[in-house]
Amino acid sequence: MSRKTAAITKSKASRKPTAPAEIAAVRLPAPGEGKRGEQGYLGYLLRQAHAAVRLTMERTLADLGVTSPQFAVLTMLNAYPGLSGADVARLTFLTPQTVGVIIRNLDRDGAIVMTPHPVHGRIQQWTLTQRGTTLLKACRERVIALEKRLAANLDAKAETAIRRWLAGIAADLQED
Repeated sequence: MSRKTAAITKSKASRKPTAPAEIAAVRLPAPGEGKRGEQGYLGYLLRQAHAAVRLTMERTLADLGVTSPQFAVLTMLNAYPGLSGADVARLTFLTPQTVGVIIRNLDRDGAIVMTPHPVHGRIQQWTLTQRGTTLLKACRERVIALEKRLAANLDAKAETAIRRWLAGIAADLQED
């Protein structure tokens, strides 16, 4: 393997601007432009889209006192009652520590309740309370409106293909 020349390895930050154009401020591209658009890496575009959805969801749920991660926890506990905190962390892509804080807050607010596992006494299982179900319903109405906005320009076939593609990525890359 050949060694890189000094010109290649020298950082751009360490060299002095040679022309007035280099001194001018760089304009950041807006979403959809340059590398933030169709020229960008797929992974970056997925992350950019996720960040936009999450910010919009945070704003949408703020007056209900629910964060995007809390919504994810409520959703998974509704879909799979009796999950442990570790299971919730795996399903929501959150750290166990973050899920612990979320669970304590939801428990304190009366949205979820803990029951000991029938066989493994050290495992705590979590389920939604009536308050949690009501809160999740209010959140879901808003999130469904956001989902409709996301799919507004898609026909049913395209939406199905995108859902299949996204789920396939997760399934395919989970072993890496």
